[in-house]
Amino acid sequence: MQTLGMGQAVNQALREEMQRDSRVFLAGEGIGVGIHDNPMMPTAGLLEAFGPARVKDTPVSEAAIAGLAVGAAAAGLRPVVEVMFNPFFTLASDMIVNHAAKLRYLSGGKTAFPLVVRIKSGAGFGAGCQHSHNLEAWVAHCPGLKVVMPATPRDAKGLLKSAIRDDNPVIFIEDMGLYFAPAEVPDGDYSIPIGQADIKRPGQDVTLVTWSKMLGVAMQAAEQMTAEGIEVEVVDLRTLTPLDTDTILTSVRKTGRLVVLHEATRTGGFAGEIAALVMEQAFADLKAPLRRVTGPDIPVPASAPLEQFYIPDAAQVVAAIRELF
Repeated sequence: MQTLGMGQAVNQALREEMQRDSRVFLAGEGIGVGIHDNPMMPTAGLLEAFGPARVKDTPVSEAAIAGLAVGAAAAGLRPVVEVMFNPFFTLASDMIVNHAAKLRYLSGGKTAFPLVVRIKSGAGFGAGCQHSHNLEAWVAHCPGLKVVMPATPRDAKGLLKSAIRDDNPVIFIEDMGLYFAPAEVPDGDYSIPIGQADIKRPGQDVTLVTWSKMLGVAMQAAEQMTAEGIEVEVVDLRTLTPLDTDTILTSVRKTGRLVVLHEATRTGGFAGEIAALVMEQAFADLKAPLRRVTGPDIPVPASAPLEQFYIPDAAQVVAAIRELF
């Protein structure tokens, strides 16, 4: 085992996949230089290791980056491109949503369309609403795109390897706050299948479904509830599409209670999709109405105190769980 931050784990996955497959290349704004050259960041050292032919610094244009990825994938390469902040995906969405997500379908599945779009995400840096809003529900709403949001370095490395090897376009969203949070990562080559949730903490009293940075909040809340005699089962989705419905439903049928936690705003958030799934397929197993704990329906503030108000915390999760009892 080794101890890595998520940024380092992503870096290892990129390095190993580029060594394994010469068709894999990287592109993005300033990758390999400046802040990206920090050893904790995902692309540090890759320009020196693979050269500018495979680590491409692009113009400041997400539309151009996405167009490059689509064209390269269509030509038989396996591009991994970076969108610096989640809201900037809106600028890349024409190529990704209207082309990448649909071209394999239009071929009747006869052509592969492998590309990965890595997106930095998450509030907590005082970067303001144009840089901090979480848009995973937007992307998950688009048929043809796989959406991956790891919460641990181990999952990030294994899932990114699977994403790069996948013959479909994958949106791989990394919360920046996790880049510097160390955890154990297995040595050597391994992969984690896309579309499999992971039970990070077993319990029998209430199911708490979450993903990405909110896993840490969920674990804190679960620990607090143990002192009150309530055992929380924490389900880390890891992948939003394809969604592991079996793991969610099995857990809810066991516990009879559900809380869904995410940082993104409430209205139209992915928690609503999980709520609908449970209501449609496990309503009779519920002992109490389910609860959502999310960010409020406001732009992410830049002010530090207001930004902390925006981000869900363990106290809100604990309150929601108590309501179920």
